Amino acid sequence: MATASAIAYIACVSPAAAQDAASGEEIVVTGYRGSITQSIEAKRDLSVIADVVTAEDIGKFPDKNVAEALQRVPGIVVNREFGEGERVSLRGTAPNLTKTLLNGHSVATADWFILDQVASTRSFNYLTLPAEIVGRLEVYKSPQADVEEGGVGGTINVITRNPLDLDPLTVSASLQGAYSDLSDKLDPQASGLISWKNADETFGVLVGAIYQKRRTRRDGLEIFGYRSFPVGGEDALVPTLIGSTLFEQERERYGANIGIQFRPSDELEINVTGLYSRFNADNFNQNYIAWGEQALGGGGTITNAVIKDGVAVAGDIASANGGTTGFGVVYDAIDRQAVAKTVSADFDLTYRPTDTLSVHFKAGWTKANGDTSNENFMEFAGPGSFSYDLRSGVPEVSFGNPDPLNPAGIRPDFGRIQSVTNDDEEKYFYLDVEKQVEWGPLTAVKFGVKYTDHDRVAERFATNGGVFTPGLRCNGVACTAADFATGGGMPGDFLDNIAAPGTLTDYWRVDPAKLRAIYGAATSPGTDQFLVPGNAYSINEKAYGGYGLAKFAGEGWRGNVGVRVVRTDQTSKGFIIGGTDPEFTNPFGGFTPATAKRSYTDVLPSVNLSVDLSPTVVMRFGAGKTVTRPDFVDITPGVDLNGTLLTGRGGDPNLNPYRANQYDLSVEWYPDRETIVALALFYKDIQSYIVNTTSTEILPGVFVPGSEPAGCVPAAGSNPDLFDCPYQINRRSNGTGGRNQGFEIQASRPIWGGFGAVVNYTYSDAQANNGDPIPGNSKHSLNLTGYYENDLLSARLSYNYRSKFFIDIDRSAPLNQAALSSLDASVSVNLTDNIALTADAVNLTNESIEQYSGTRARPRAIYDNGRQFYFGVRAKF
Repeated sequence: MATASAIAYIACVSPAAAQDAASGEEIVVTGYRGSITQSIEAKRDLSVIADVVTAEDIGKFPDKNVAEALQRVPGIVVNREFGEGERVSLRGTAPNLTKTLLNGHSVATADWFILDQVASTRSFNYLTLPAEIVGRLEVYKSPQADVEEGGVGGTINVITRNPLDLDPLTVSASLQGAYSDLSDKLDPQASGLISWKNADETFGVLVGAIYQKRRTRRDGLEIFGYRSFPVGGEDALVPTLIGSTLFEQERERYGANIGIQFRPSDELEINVTGLYSRFNADNFNQNYIAWGEQALGGGGTITNAVIKDGVAVAGDIASANGGTTGFGVVYDAIDRQAVAKTVSADFDLTYRPTDTLSVHFKAGWTKANGDTSNENFMEFAGPGSFSYDLRSGVPEVSFGNPDPLNPAGIRPDFGRIQSVTNDDEEKYFYLDVEKQVEWGPLTAVKFGVKYTDHDRVAERFATNGGVFTPGLRCNGVACTAADFATGGGMPGDFLDNIAAPGTLTDYWRVDPAKLRAIYGAATSPGTDQFLVPGNAYSINEKAYGGYGLAKFAGEGWRGNVGVRVVRTDQTSKGFIIGGTDPEFTNPFGGFTPATAKRSYTDVLPSVNLSVDLSPTVVMRFGAGKTVTRPDFVDITPGVDLNGTLLTGRGGDPNLNPYRANQYDLSVEWYPDRETIVALALFYKDIQSYIVNTTSTEILPGVFVPGSEPAGCVPAAGSNPDLFDCPYQINRRSNGTGGRNQGFEIQASRPIWGGFGAVVNYTYSDAQANNGDPIPGNSKHSLNLTGYYENDLLSARLSYNYRSKFFIDIDRSAPLNQAALSSLDASVSVNLTDNIALTADAVNLTNESIEQYSGTRARPRAIYDNGRQFYFGVRAKF
């Protein structure tokens, strides 16, 4: 007699399949629906509260990159600031609180964008991890003693495939075209995988490779911040800089992985794996900016101002003498050669001398580099007058002078060549021993030790802009703005999706080839570079740890109790400004090396319990203590300064880690193998949030005399370009803590005739005890996926939504982002059992990204990344 669960399952499949199910024959569900089934089965089997994403087939992940696939998981959200998901936030925490593992161990991470390279966080950038190599993703939401520490938000384990798990000879390949509608470019993408094992299934080799190219464009409107000025007899916040920006990039990704598996007997198994990924990310950014801060600070005026909630949301601004002297306009052109690379090599050995004893040893090395090897920064500036209006939420700017289409209106004012390097490296080994026992409810004991040696090294070199610009020569004379110009304006559709009627949508363009040629011809001393000490540091962390875990089971229940103990030895090296015995000087003055050492120990207990309330309902409980070490840049001795805005960011080597006590509860209903309905509750008592503390500090800045910001005074010494300036410095400090709490609801089920749905919603309420907002927390997030699949066709449509969230403190002010949504689609048509045509689309509704500072009355940025389309063919044999 069929059970209720079997009847429910039979109702969801074809009549023939139902007949096979009723007769007890196994049904193999493949494709997207099959990947959902595997994910559900894997989730049910795990001993912790977790979710699983499984690849549909060899080299075929459900989304174009791993971060995009993870956003379908309850509790996970991504941000697409450059059009693709790069990092993930889990359960209302910032991306740096999510730990990413590769086959159970940490993987080095690096960034391609220069601001992220300088920020040097611990958050993993998934653009460096090709989705084609991934077989499964495990998202651990409750802690367990034998899982690597480091994720207060949670832990994501990326699992690659092994050759002995595949057919004797497996070959998979895909070829696609990638089209970005803003750049109007079509680019190639290709991937391939070959896996072989011998007839005895004792030895196998897997090799995979990818190549991807995509030329992208991002249109943007940016306001860099707000500063208080007297306006009409009262103080009001005035936008410092308002710009229309065009960001263009050529993305090129190479990747390869290898897996060698040797299993000569049931007792011994050896895996050797390697990964290489290179992400070339050269980019060119242009921004024509109304410079209100400099105009007013240099003796200019603001008239006809409209003040709302303390913000001058509209007005007319002119630099000194009616817009004829001083500075009122600035145009930045930045050409960058950038790359992010990741490499890892691992040795994994499992030895089972008896049926009840298992010994596991793992050792490896991983390294990542995030480098901007060359940044040619050119800034043009001049006097000006303009009207602006922010009342629609979209910046509108109209120039009285100069004419934005004519380069003669401004002159080269500041030039710089700089490079940024950021290296992340770790060496490690683990040793685990597990013994099966039969002592009442105790079924196994497990012990392990670990050692990791992690290095993060950053350097930044730059020329002195105050010397460099006058030294530029074009045809033997001082360069003018026209020497850099292309002779044309912006693309005809520039800002079409985000502009208001009064927005600046056209201005003369800089030719990046001319910029490179002019800079390439420059000579010493203008090209002499110096070390920027605030961005030069090294962090070494050695972690020694171990754990003990006891597994229990009984009739209808199972669980584990364990404790993990980790000692961290931290050494931070950097530079502080000034000092009695400076090691070196640069145009900003003297700098003294500083070294700080500290050690701390974390004891991390955990417990997990699963109870079968019925044959189809599982209740799980998890509790434990978690820890995440501070971002590397936060534990440096130095300070990074922004001379244009007189802001900065400083570190503190004595920062304590993020630490939290967390509690999780879930109830999961599995009426059949293809269906899940689940509710999960979570509470994180975060005891030591790292928060922002802003204060005014007098620090050096280099400016051409007469162009220095208000409040700067000449510094003592012989350098006329050096000034002492009041900087707003944001320093990281340990706060009093806070909490993240909420719930997740998910449901996945075939519906009828090949149709099915995956739905999940997360509510996350996060708050710091001191009232600060929590970075990365969206109170509401939603994923809706509908799919249809039969033997010929597989199609799905996915909608993702996350509500507004706080990003971080930027330029000594809050930076927030409005709600973000995306509609994505995927279609695959099986021409034969081995060949399929594929098509994918990202951001079909062409949603833009909107950012603001604390309140929508202070807009910060609007970005349009456009839509991306992929189409091609895929084969598997």
